[in-house]
Amino acid sequence: MKFILYAAMLAASVSFAQTPGVSPAATHWKLATGYRAESFHTQNIAQFAREVGVASGGQLTIEVFPNSTLAKLADIPQAVRDGVAQAGEAIMTGMVKDMPIAGADSVPFVVSTYSDAQRLWKLQRPGIEKHFAERGLKPLYAVPWPPQGLHSSKPVHSLADFKGTQMRTYNATTLRIAELLGAKPVDVAMVDVGKALAEGRMDSMITSALTGVENKVWGPIKYYYEINAWFPKNVVFVNTKAFDALKPDVRAAVLKAAGDAQTRGWAMSQALASSATEELRANGVKIERIPPDVDTEIKRMGEKLSREWVRSVGNEANTIFVPYYIK
Repeated sequence: MKFILYAAMLAASVSFAQTPGVSPAATHWKLATGYRAESFHTQNIAQFAREVGVASGGQLTIEVFPNSTLAKLADIPQAVRDGVAQAGEAIMTGMVKDMPIAGADSVPFVVSTYSDAQRLWKLQRPGIEKHFAERGLKPLYAVPWPPQGLHSSKPVHSLADFKGTQMRTYNATTLRIAELLGAKPVDVAMVDVGKALAEGRMDSMITSALTGVENKVWGPIKYYYEINAWFPKNVVFVNTKAFDALKPDVRAAVLKAAGDAQTRGWAMSQALASSATEELRANGVKIERIPPDVDTEIKRMGEKLSREWVRSVGNEANTIFVPYYIK
C-alpha cells in the first residue's frame, strides 16, 4: 500500500510536469512530511498536490516526500526555511521550543469537541501566521489528529486510581499530567507502545484511538475512555519566498486547494476517530464514559494547566484563551 500510494504521488507530479502546452519552465516544489504514505494526513496532502497541479494548469507541480525521506519530521521547518524543500508538514506540538504559541495545541482538557478545536485554531492562527512570517514561512492549512483518549488496563473510578501506576509519557504535557495524577511516568515512543504493554512497563496512556488501533493495544488495554484530552494539529506550510514568486493566479490556486484540504482533513480526522474507536471495541476493548466526578476533576486540571501555560508563554497566550473561554 505504501509503495503504491507513493508511486501514485510521484506519477501525479510527473504527469503534471508533462501536461501538453505547459512551459518547460513550470515551477516544481518538493513537500516534505515525516509521516507514512498511508497516514490520512499524507493522503490529504497528496490530494492537495494533485488539485494544485490541475487548478494551475500544470504551472506548479508538487512532489510529496513522505516518511522523512527528504528531511526528518523535527527538521522539516528548518528544511523549508533553507529551501531544501519549498513546503512541508509538521506537528505543532513539536514546534513549541522555537514557537511557544504552538503549544496551545497540547494544553489538555480545554478542547473537547471538533467544533471547539476549530474555534481554537481560528484564535491561534493569527499568532501562528505572525511567527511563521518572522521565520520566512507561510502556513497554508492545519488538520487535527483524532482526539486524545485514555487507554487503561483497569477501570477508572477516580483520579486516585492512577497513583503509583505506570503512565506512558512522550512530551511535557503528558509528563505534567502523570505528575499531577501521582503516576510513574514511563517515556515510550509510539513505535514501542505494543512492546511496552506486553512487557508490563505501562498501565495507561493518553493517545488517540487511532494510535491504539495501529499498535493493536487490545489484550493489555481493557478500557478506552473518550476524554478528548486535546486535538494536536499538523500544519502544512510553504517557504514565503517560493510562494511569493508564483504568479497571482497560481498563488490563488494554492490557497484555494489549501482551504479545501483543511475542510477535507478535518472530516477525515473525525471519521477516523469514530472508526478507530469501533475497531477497539470489536477487539474486546471496553469503550466507557469517564465518571462525571472524574470528568469535573480533569476539567479543573485543564484550567490549572492552561493557566500554567499562559504564565509560561506570556501575554500572547491571552489572545487565544481569553476569547476562547469567554466564547
